[in-house]
Amino acid sequence: MDINQFVQTVAIYALPVVFAITLHEAAHGYVARHCGDMTAYAQGRISLNPARHIDLVGTIIVPIAILAASKFLGGAALLFGWAKPVPVNYSALRRPRQNMLWVAAAGPAANLVMAIGWALLLKISLVLPENYFSEPMRLMCKAGINVNLVLMLLNLLPILPLDGGRIVASLLPSRIAWGYAKLEPLGFPILLMLLFVGALGVILAPMINFSYRVLGTVFQL
Repeated sequence: MDINQFVQTVAIYALPVVFAITLHEAAHGYVARHCGDMTAYAQGRISLNPARHIDLVGTIIVPIAILAASKFLGGAALLFGWAKPVPVNYSALRRPRQNMLWVAAAGPAANLVMAIGWALLLKISLVLPENYFSEPMRLMCKAGINVNLVLMLLNLLPILPLDGGRIVASLLPSRIAWGYAKLEPLGFPILLMLLFVGALGVILAPMINFSYRVLGTVFQL
């Protein structure tokens, strides 16, 4: 792949990646405010403005690096990244353990909604008359579906500090949840190890493929 093709690929993925990552975080803050924690609201983090959430490394550098590695070195790669984490004050929630489940689930739920939105837009682009923008729009829609499904399913893994880990901790009995929470410092090293040995792709691939089939069936793609 030459540099022009790479730039085109980055342009196609830019909007889906930025919104997938930033709206994921904004959703956490919105639900936290609904449950009594005003921390994110006070810091202006409940916003649809990506500039309030973008992390230089996680939102820009890492996704571009993954794209570059997959395009120039060959092979598929899980495209993911992160935004500035939305601050949540656990003790400020009205019912901390129960509310934290919904705060954690809000991020993956936002990605699901966005994946459905991109699928709907893809369906519309397929039935409208062909024009100059048809193919770029379809490629962007497919990128949006892919990025949001990966982020949703990745974050639902039961590993702290991922959202899935928070959900599991909220569902466990208090004593067990306390012990489980102590494993959080090991979360990112475990995640990185799974990524580098290729196990993360093996774990997520069946779930991603199933999600694709469901969306394809619903929207007749």
